[in-house]
Amino acid sequence: MLQILLIEDDTIEVMKFVKVTENTGLKHQIIETRNGEDALKFLNNTKQLPDIIVLDLNMPKINGIEFLNTLKKIKHLKHIPAIVLTTSNNPKDIVECYKIGIAGYIIKPLKYEDYVVRVERILDYWSSNELIKS
Repeated sequence: MLQILLIEDDTIEVMKFVKVTENTGLKHQIIETRNGEDALKFLNNTKQLPDIIVLDLNMPKINGIEFLNTLKKIKHLKHIPAIVLTTSNNPKDIVECYKIGIAGYIIKPLKYEDYVVRVERILDYWSSNELIKS
């Protein structure tokens, strides 16, 4: 079971992610925030840090790249794996995110079936990852 911080401002995208997660049959816990600013407030005020962070890049207030830059500078948060799940296929975004230190970059596919496969792969991988188990 993973504790996942989902940073996504689009309600439909949140519903899709939650649905796919629930359909795995595992009891993953999802904490939802609508933007990077709210996510940082949550992370700085919780004792139970998430196992992974899944975030969009295009958000109000603090966008995904600004959030990642801040996250990776905070000593007790920088180790949390961050996976970008976005519609942006801009090579500059991809390279910038990996330079910051993300754990993965997934482009949201148009077809729901393809989206399901990609999110399930994220969940499968991180559910068995040794970092999460330790």
